[in-house]
Amino acid sequence: MSRASGAVRPRAHVHRGTVVVAAWWFHPGTLGEAEARRRVLAAWRPGATVWALAGGHLLKLAAPCKSAVEAAPGLPLVMEAGVLSSAPLSAKERERLAPPMGAVVLVHAGTARMYAPGELRQVDPGAWLDVSEWRRVQVKGLGAPPPPMQSALEPLPPPTRESFGAKVPALAPEAERMLARMAGKEVPVVREGFFARLRRAFSPKPGEATLTVHREGLFARLRRAFHAAPASTSQSAVRREGLFARLRQAFSGPSENASSGSMTVRREGFFSRLRQAFRADEDGVPAGRSGWLDRLRSAFSGSGSASAASGPGARPGWFSRLLAGMRGGENSTASQQGSRPAEPEGPGAIEQLKSWMLQNTPLGRLVGQRQGDYLRRLFELFEEGKLDEALRHAIPLGTDLDERAKLALGVPGPREQLRIQPHGQSGAARVFASGPAVLQALRERYRETFRRLEREGRIDEAAFVLAELLAATEEAVSFLERHGRFQLAAELAEGRGLPASLVVRQWFLAKDVQRAVSIARRSGVFADAVLRLEKTHPAEAQALRILWGESLAEAGDWARAVDAVWPVPSARHIARAWVHHGIHAGGESGAKLLARLALGFPDGFGAAREDVQTLLSDDTPARAPERMAFATELLREANAARDPLLVPTVRALLRDEATEALPSRARCIIQLRLLNTPALAALRTDLPTPRHSHRRPWAEENDLPPVRVWMDRNDAGAHAVHDAVVLPGQRVLLALGEAGARLVGPDGRTLANFDVPAFSLVASTQGNRALSLARRGDLWRVSRLDLVARRATRWCDAELDAWAPTYDGERWFTAMRDTVSMVDTLAAEPRSLWRVSQVGGTVLKLAVDAQHLSFLVLHLSPGQDFERLERWSYVLAGGPTLRGRTDIPNLEATPDALALTPDGEVVAGRIALAEGEEPRDWSYLAPIAVRRFHLPSQQGEARVGAVLGQAWTVTRFQKGELHTAILRDLAGHTRASVEFSGTPPQVVRLTEEWCAIHDLFGRVVWLDLTSGEVHRVPVV
Repeated sequence: MSRASGAVRPRAHVHRGTVVVAAWWFHPGTLGEAEARRRVLAAWRPGATVWALAGGHLLKLAAPCKSAVEAAPGLPLVMEAGVLSSAPLSAKERERLAPPMGAVVLVHAGTARMYAPGELRQVDPGAWLDVSEWRRVQVKGLGAPPPPMQSALEPLPPPTRESFGAKVPALAPEAERMLARMAGKEVPVVREGFFARLRRAFSPKPGEATLTVHREGLFARLRRAFHAAPASTSQSAVRREGLFARLRQAFSGPSENASSGSMTVRREGFFSRLRQAFRADEDGVPAGRSGWLDRLRSAFSGSGSASAASGPGARPGWFSRLLAGMRGGENSTASQQGSRPAEPEGPGAIEQLKSWMLQNTPLGRLVGQRQGDYLRRLFELFEEGKLDEALRHAIPLGTDLDERAKLALGVPGPREQLRIQPHGQSGAARVFASGPAVLQALRERYRETFRRLEREGRIDEAAFVLAELLAATEEAVSFLERHGRFQLAAELAEGRGLPASLVVRQWFLAKDVQRAVSIARRSGVFADAVLRLEKTHPAEAQALRILWGESLAEAGDWARAVDAVWPVPSARHIARAWVHHGIHAGGESGAKLLARLALGFPDGFGAAREDVQTLLSDDTPARAPERMAFATELLREANAARDPLLVPTVRALLRDEATEALPSRARCIIQLRLLNTPALAALRTDLPTPRHSHRRPWAEENDLPPVRVWMDRNDAGAHAVHDAVVLPGQRVLLALGEAGARLVGPDGRTLANFDVPAFSLVASTQGNRALSLARRGDLWRVSRLDLVARRATRWCDAELDAWAPTYDGERWFTAMRDTVSMVDTLAAEPRSLWRVSQVGGTVLKLAVDAQHLSFLVLHLSPGQDFERLERWSYVLAGGPTLRGRTDIPNLEATPDALALTPDGEVVAGRIALAEGEEPRDWSYLAPIAVRRFHLPSQQGEARVGAVLGQAWTVTRFQKGELHTAILRDLAGHTRASVEFSGTPPQVVRLTEEWCAIHDLFGRVVWLDLTSGEVHRVPVV
């Protein structure tokens, strides 16, 4: 007890009525030690702490809760101004006690005593549990863990040499080294011994055509330097050159060739430059006036003295002068800098050294001579008709020249085999130093060789020239297809990254239907692939259409499935079955299929009569969009069978227009298209003119007062709701945990119960399919829900860390550790259609729509400390393509709350603030798509969560037991406010059409973002 506090006898000794309890105090003297401990353990929850206080046990709760004092298990303490008090104190009583922040005021035996924070001693309640008689039991697993997810599209190995038949020439021994050099790689080279190399050099194989570059050895060059000049130079006495001159001649390469007809600039040798550096300067200044390193630099750079350029007293350091000398005098003087255009970024140190060696040492002339001999011999092989040997030594030509390739110090060796590499080559060194004229000449030679090989019927070698030497991949694929090499064409198209629709076409022609369909589903290019096939292979195009329709039908997209197979007359019976499924599913797509049934089949009008009457006679505004979809589909079918349907359809639309249940574009359709049809000519004068409405959609009515919703504890349902999804037709799918999933109609009636555990829901974009997830230890049990057939089946047990909250009925994006996968949900077992592995961290959140995929990756330092949070954004058109990787700014720790949109808009922040700490701004990152996006929130907002959409944002706040969700538009205007009372926090799901909010008390409310209507969902 604090001695300074004294004793105060308050007027009230305990709280009365119902209070918000922050802690309980249990007195062993009244209850007994055993009973006091039992009550502490019964009231303990995760996050609570136990302290020894005044001979009893103080249990501080993790979160305050309401409780009636009469039914309290112990003495309740209430938090008042940062102080725990067991009785309501008056202002004078509180002033006499003067409790500091974090203190405890306990009224016991009529006396109030204050206990400072330092007087409390924490107790471990786990030590009260007697586990001495417990026995350790050996457990046995119920089964093997689920196998790892298999990939449906494993990368294919490159074609082997046997793929091209026996006409491919024999392999050359230098092939591996050549391929490595052409790819910019290094491979271990098995070096031959000295005598073995000599023996091979002096005993060449008979008849072998090789590209041999004769190198002059060191001793040969020295012998030539010290040997007397040949007699042909002059008959007079030969003047012997000095040592330095002879060495200079030896290391500077051959002398000027007068017979060549070309001007050859003689470069000064190393020793000549060195000798000149130590002699007097050009202006006669003695050599001792400047440092020897300055003169050495001047010798290597070929410029004047450094002192003349930089002035007296401005001599740079010896290392910089030596580096400038090795760089050939670059940037040595201000005049030189001004005469040369500035480059954004120079090559690396190794490339600079190579460049300097090629320009200022005998190595440059030697390399040029070797490369010239190689090219000359290569052209000779083409001229002599030795195509096999020429192609083995041919130089690949890329579409763009790589500057680093011009600094190659060697020549390529012959390739191992004439084999097309589907995945191409990597690295920079694709060609060596050559001018544009030489490259153009090589390209012409390759074209001539290709035409010759095609005339001779050597199809594989001709395709090799196109794909490997000319880098004309699409032309090579077309050439192989024209000659029936479908398998090789498909492998080449996929490996070289050609458009996905072309890859699907090639695999379908190669009779690998499963791979073609998998790639089409992964990339969403069924339509483009069908168009490519229809031009040349109509029968195969129809078969692919049927496969396309079956894939859409399995995903629950009945309307698109019917549109896909409708051009195939032989598949109309399959389409009719899908039409009935879509009508039964309802919604706008069901209304379109109802019109298709009435007009597309001979007996369809009679089969659709009852459903059409039900739709058109229904006057509820909720089905007005369905009637508009039905009318739009009628306009697409210009036949006589639709005329009897136009009059009742127009009447129904005019009724909806009068009640303003249709959008403005629908009224334009009524006026301009339906009323002008010839079938309504006789009735046009009697029909009322559709009036114009100035009412805007609720989303654009910024001047309306915000919608306010209050959910009290009395609104609780019979089951805890773990997730809620709004479906077309104002239906709601609820996840009730172990009680299963429930489909609720617009009027609150239960339409179906699904007997599978459901704690999280993943709904399809069509609203006909859903996945329910339930944790089972380290795994998640995934079940598939068919909302049309009202059937649920267990699918698999999978390890999941994060997943997208929606999917398109067949492709679902999930994350496990550092791998993100596109999962095929139509397969019997989980398999991935696409994956990106080793993203460098743990994936925390994913978001996806029809165009984009984004996910957040948490990177930790080796000590498991926060390092950074990174956003990855993909475009899904034609297959997932990475569009950007960006770090989230202004983050110092792992965020507690994250919000992410499919196109990459991010809000991240921490909500666990220390006591007394001011709210901080959250981090924000704009989307990659060009659109209007949300403005960062105002400074000082004490948020506990946020949810983002492209047009809306929901911000969550908490104050005591009051949980509030604020819905705002892009301009930041508050459009709705939903308040929940009670301990469980609210959960928010937001789309562009609706916003659903629910909690574990079974309270569910959702807001229609089109009309602004509020719907409460009863959970009974």
